[in-house]
Amino acid sequence: MLIGVPKEIKNHEYRAGMVPGSVREVIAHGHDVIVETNAGSGIGFTDEDYAAAGATIVDTAEEVFAKAEMIVKVKEPLAEERKRLRKDQILFTYLHLAPDMPQTQDLVNSGAVCIAYETVTGRTGGLPLLAPMSEVAGRMSIQAGAQCLEKSRGGLGMLLGGVPGVSPAKCVVIGAGVVGSNAIRMAVGLGARVVVLDRNVDALRRITAEFGSRVETVFSSQESLEQEVTTADLVIGGVLIPGAAAPKLVTEEMVKNMKPGSVLVDVAIDQGGCFATSKATTHAEPTYIKHDVVHYCVANMPGAVPRTSTFALNNVTLPYIITIANKGYHEALARDPHLLNGLNVYKGQVTEKSVAENLGFEYVDPKDALEISYDTL
Repeated sequence: MLIGVPKEIKNHEYRAGMVPGSVREVIAHGHDVIVETNAGSGIGFTDEDYAAAGATIVDTAEEVFAKAEMIVKVKEPLAEERKRLRKDQILFTYLHLAPDMPQTQDLVNSGAVCIAYETVTGRTGGLPLLAPMSEVAGRMSIQAGAQCLEKSRGGLGMLLGGVPGVSPAKCVVIGAGVVGSNAIRMAVGLGARVVVLDRNVDALRRITAEFGSRVETVFSSQESLEQEVTTADLVIGGVLIPGAAAPKLVTEEMVKNMKPGSVLVDVAIDQGGCFATSKATTHAEPTYIKHDVVHYCVANMPGAVPRTSTFALNNVTLPYIITIANKGYHEALARDPHLLNGLNVYKGQVTEKSVAENLGFEYVDPKDALEISYDTL
């Protein structure tokens, strides 16, 4: 199979779909890789590094899309990239379709086979291709939040961990999953007063077992959420419903009642955000202020640490890239129900139920779309 790696073009996105080491592994399995020039420049790799691994370097993204049978990216394709997709071509990347009608419609129109990292499931549970970026974003959310609390950024002018004799900031983390757990680790390490809310009592037990009295765990209800959010200095939104738009847990009224200069960091913004006042921002202009509250809603947070993020992502995507290339997409999907869960759009059909429900498309079961026997899985 000929695999193509175009240069990412989203605002301030420096990650790459494959590192040279991944290229070398794929080529060792008998496949070919073409890489757009400078695709790895943001993570410290030159065209010569990719060429040494066996890749062919091409001058334009148009050439990558025109020749490759499978496109491997990091972020969802922008409009100009979506125009280059063709029927039966495989797109393997993050998609986050539920809040994005234009992208979904374009992918449907393309006739491509679109597999989303974020809905591939793990054999022991979880979302293994989303987890590394959730880990990065969770940890970064505290760094970003701490900076936003500085007066020059519009914040309260607080040091997250305080100093002896001065109270630390109150950091409220909504969601005790991968994002939340990593945010908590960073916040505790910096000395913040940390409160976590979740509706999963087992998740709260896990947090208590790891952090003990350093973290206050609260069962999430409308009342408890309102009480904790409106008294917080920093709120981290880390909720996730796989494939679906994030629920708007924090209402605009709650935001209005927060302290002037307090900070919201919406890690769920890729899926539409979990704060009613959230709108996607970029690394170029990461924040805005609404109701006197600083909002940080960057839709590709891990892109700020692209080298770490790219290696972490490649560690989990590489086995799937090799499997799809070795077997072809149909057999790879038919033989692995967890990879099949990643199939969001297939030749003009929406095969991810949450996306179909959120955007009003007819849902087609991926097994029916691929004409897979239930006995095969």
